[in-house]
Amino acid sequence: MDKTPATLPRTVGFWGTALFPVNGMIGSGIFAMPAILVAAVGNFAPWMMLLGALLILPLAWVFAALAMRFDGHGGPVLYANAAFGKFFGFQAGWMRYASAVVAVAANAHVAIAYLAVLFPVLANPMVSSAAAIAFIAFVTLVNLVGMRASVGTLGLMTVVKLAPLVVLVVWGLATRDPAIGFSLPQFSEFESVVLLTFYAYMAFENGNFPAGELKNPRRTIPLALMTTLAAVALFYMAVIWAYLAIAPDAGGGESALAAAANAVAGQAGVIAISLAAAFSVAANTLNGGIVVPRMTYGMAEQGTLPSLFAHVSPRFQTPDVSVLFYGGAAILFSLWGGFAALAVTSTLSRLVMYLLSALALPVLERREGDAAPWWHLPVAGLATIATIWVATHASVAAYQMLGLVFVVGTGLFFLARRQDAPTAA
Repeated sequence: MDKTPATLPRTVGFWGTALFPVNGMIGSGIFAMPAILVAAVGNFAPWMMLLGALLILPLAWVFAALAMRFDGHGGPVLYANAAFGKFFGFQAGWMRYASAVVAVAANAHVAIAYLAVLFPVLANPMVSSAAAIAFIAFVTLVNLVGMRASVGTLGLMTVVKLAPLVVLVVWGLATRDPAIGFSLPQFSEFESVVLLTFYAYMAFENGNFPAGELKNPRRTIPLALMTTLAAVALFYMAVIWAYLAIAPDAGGGESALAAAANAVAGQAGVIAISLAAAFSVAANTLNGGIVVPRMTYGMAEQGTLPSLFAHVSPRFQTPDVSVLFYGGAAILFSLWGGFAALAVTSTLSRLVMYLLSALALPVLERREGDAAPWWHLPVAGLATIATIWVATHASVAAYQMLGLVFVVGTGLFFLARRQDAPTAA
């Protein structure tokens, strides 16, 4: 019997790859960010998004450099595994996975909440829970039937969510006075939101996870990383400028852009922005459903998860066990109202993954004796410093939950190693 493991076909080009970081960075935050930043720093708000992009840029460079060294699944998990061994590779993936499952469960409810504005029946708790389960099941089904179907659906949802925002920007700046001035904020106000702008760009690395299904990933991923980070930063800035020109006093929260749309297009604008918000969260969720199972697939390939997670569907050529496990876990979390505490550590766990990746680049280059570009080491240093600085702002509760996730993950790692030991022998 042939024991050669099945591999996933490389079907995704540059534009499909670009969808992963775009939908990671643009979720529900873009609908709340304008009002929050304007309230904190006034007309300096658009430039805060530029500073946030510059803050995360060293990390993006690190991920681009690492992507040029590997062409398999797993992204940061693969990098940490190669540099520091399977235990650290597993922890990077496990903590990212735990936060992703919680996020997809929470995002499903957020998407339904946006739609409830247009369809009041969805406000019923029972109906809302059923709709969230149906949505997660739909995402899982799409991901199960093939990468092409997943990327095609993601592309359509991306157009639907961005189109109303583009119209709002063009219409707002064309019909209202964009001369909104420029003034520097106080340092205390600046520091209170600079972390928020950093968080807005997290998930830029989503294109690294499914590298094994990308065409020429060593070229495609770095190009997609740099172009999408620049494009998303400019788009955030344009949306905030439009908000400042249209309705800077519309109030805070996720309804701020809806109020701005109402000012230029009435109720039709409110409906369009509400639908865009729902589709934005949905696309963000679908995006996670595509890339995260590819991470567990890669972990199984590397031997840090049971080999079952590397199973490939003969019919659909997808990592079916990883996809179904992820969808099932997300559905279970969507039924549990007590996962808010775990969600707090989502950002912190991703910072651990960033830190391991930033440290992995110089370790791998030194170990392998590569004649690396001179700027790799200082960029890795800047990425490390930025990650640690952001991590110092996390709460004690977040660190306590991170410790719990680490302990659970450690137990699972050694359990998987023990189960695979007889096979290895």
